[in-house]
Amino acid sequence: MVTRLDTVVVGGGAMGSATAWALATRGREVTLLEQFAPGHTLGASHGSTRNLNLGYADPVYVSMLAEALGLWDLLGEQSGQTQVTRAGIVNHGAPREQARVLASLTAAGIAAEELSAAEAGERWSGLRFTGPALHMPDGGQLNPDLALPSFQQVAQRHGALIRHGVRVAGMKITGDREVHLALETAEGSETVEARSVVVTAGAWTGQLLPGSVRLPALRITQEQPVHFARRRQEDVWPGFNHTLVPGSPGFENAYSPVYGMLTPGEGIKAGWHGTGALTHPDRRSFAAEPLQLRALQDYARQWLPGVDADSFTEVSCTYTTTPDEDFVLDRIGPLVIGAGFSGHGFKFTPVIGRILADLADGSGPAPAKFAARRTLAVPARATGVATSADSA
Repeated sequence: MVTRLDTVVVGGGAMGSATAWALATRGREVTLLEQFAPGHTLGASHGSTRNLNLGYADPVYVSMLAEALGLWDLLGEQSGQTQVTRAGIVNHGAPREQARVLASLTAAGIAAEELSAAEAGERWSGLRFTGPALHMPDGGQLNPDLALPSFQQVAQRHGALIRHGVRVAGMKITGDREVHLALETAEGSETVEARSVVVTAGAWTGQLLPGSVRLPALRITQEQPVHFARRRQEDVWPGFNHTLVPGSPGFENAYSPVYGMLTPGEGIKAGWHGTGALTHPDRRSFAAEPLQLRALQDYARQWLPGVDADSFTEVSCTYTTTPDEDFVLDRIGPLVIGAGFSGHGFKFTPVIGRILADLADGSGPAPAKFAARRTLAVPARATGVATSADSA
C-alpha cells in the first residue's frame, strides 16, 4: 500500500521542526519524520544552550538575524515558553571586524555598543579582555531542548503529523512533483509518495539524497566542547566569542576562535569552532581529542579567570560544514534541502524554517548565497575574523 502525502520533512532536529512549524501555521499539510526518539543526543540539536550571537556584518545574515529575533519571540508566544535568555553576547579579539559588525547592526536597528577592555572586564569578571569588546544586549542563549518540542507542539496544534522512530531507507525522485520514500519503522516497512520532500537530516544528509543531487562538500566532524566549573557564583556571564589569530601571544596553542556561555546547572561551556575529528554520524566515539582538550584547558587558564580549568565535563555533538561555512537552502526538483549549517545555524532556526517552507510551497526563493550550486569562497574564520558559532 502506498500512502500519498503533500509535504514530508525528513529529519526532526531544529531545522526540520521549524520547517514543519512554518508550513503547518500557514495551513499546509505536512508530515515530519525523525529516525530517533524525542530528545536524542546523536546529532546537533540537543543540549540546553546555544548562543544567539548577533556578531555578523554580512547583510544577508544581519537581515536574517533581525527576522529571527522576532520569530523566536513569536514561538515563545505560541508555545507559552520564553525561548531566549537575554544574557547578551560579547565578542572580542578582532577590533576591525567588530567595528564592521557594529556598523551593520546599528544600520539594521539591532542594539550594539563598543566597550573598552577595562569596562568589559569590570562588567564580566569571569572573562579576560586585552582590547575592545563588542556588546550585543539583544543576544543571549537559546535552549534546543526547549525549542524543538515547542516547534513540534505548535505544528501539531496546526495539523502537522509528527512521527518519531521512522527511518527513511530509500529516496527516489519519480517525477517533477513526486518523491518515492521507503520507510522503516518498528512495525515494518512503508511506502510513501510525496509531492515535495524537505531534507533537514544534518549529518545524515549525504546518505539520504539521491545520487543525482549535487551539494557543496559536507564535512562531518565530532565537536567536543566542555562545561568548566565556575569559580565564583556571583560572576555575570554573557555569551562570548573570542578571536585571536592562532599562534599569536596568548593563543599559541589555539585551534580556532573560542565560543562560550553559561549553561545553568552545568557550568561555563567553551569550545573550539569546527576543529573536531572527521566522523560518521552512526560511528562516533563521543570522546574528546586529548590535544584539543588540553589546549582548551590552557585557553581557560589564560582567558577565563572565572572557571576552574581542571574541573569540567565533556559535551559531544556534530557539525556539518560546507567549504565556505554558508548554508545550503535550495530546491532541486521536488526536493528542498536545508544542510551545512556549519556550527552557526541554530540562532537562525525559525528563519531557516520559514525559508524552507517558502521553497516547499513555492511562495519565495532563498538568498542566492545559499544555493546548492554556487561559487565557494574561503571561510571568514580562516583569515582570523571572529567566529559566529552558536556552540555545539
